[in-house]
Amino acid sequence: RHNPLENAPDDPDALVLLPGLPHRVELRRSQMMDPAKMAWQWEYFKGVNAADQRGFGEVFNSFHDLEPDYVEHFQKTLGRRVWLVGPVALASKDMAVRGTDAPSPDADSCLRWLDAKPAGSVVYVSFGTLTKFAPAELHQLARALDLSGVNFVWVIGAAAGQDSAEWMPEAFAELIARGDRGFMVRGWAPQMLILSHAALGGFVTHCGWNSVLEAVSAGVPMVTWPRYADQFNNEKLVVELLKVGVSIGAKDYASGVEAHEVIAGEVIAESIQRLMESDHSHDAMES
Repeated sequence: RHNPLENAPDDPDALVLLPGLPHRVELRRSQMMDPAKMAWQWEYFKGVNAADQRGFGEVFNSFHDLEPDYVEHFQKTLGRRVWLVGPVALASKDMAVRGTDAPSPDADSCLRWLDAKPAGSVVYVSFGTLTKFAPAELHQLARALDLSGVNFVWVIGAAAGQDSAEWMPEAFAELIARGDRGFMVRGWAPQMLILSHAALGGFVTHCGWNSVLEAVSAGVPMVTWPRYADQFNNEKLVVELLKVGVSIGAKDYASGVEAHEVIAGEVIAESIQRLMESDHSHDAMES
């Protein structure tokens, strides 16, 4: 109902307070959907809010201990009935095929590769089924994984629709060919099995809500790289409230068909190293 950008400065780096929340939450203007530029989306959100208020109650894919202050906010401040039924991904007993009927041919090989790695030594890189990256971004991410010196599993799905020759550095191709430090999954991956593997120590994610829930459920801290939709808000929960993540520093809200700022490989690598070398995030996840 309230547009926080209405009276905000035009500066894309201006901090905008999201009002009426249990915690102080600020986003850069550039990290928020601008109703003036995306009027159709703003009207959709307003329609959803109106429908929620007319409804008997709301069902959320979440759980109380993850965000207790916000459960109370919905119930007491907003006066709405709330049912938390998550994480719904854990309802399936078959973790290997959860989310897809056609796992990648690389899936079994990936799990065997993980079996050979020390506990907590591997970072998992995946951006869901809708998030796309420009060739320049993929190039820098590949450089970052090389520079980080960390073992990694990188799921290439919608994130890399282009020919790999267009963006893959020669040194990175050689790294993958050796297979000692990096493994690429082309297509669907058994994400819950990977996140739950003892070798996993971190997750580079776009902060889609399903991925956040699955990482928290598996006790895996995150490097956060939000792109659009609710992802910048989810990053605030992960990094500032739960304190189980390291932000990569993404600043621009843009859909998959819009251009994003290209983040340097050195910056990405430093974020991965900070997460994998820190005990703080792992301790927070265990608690």
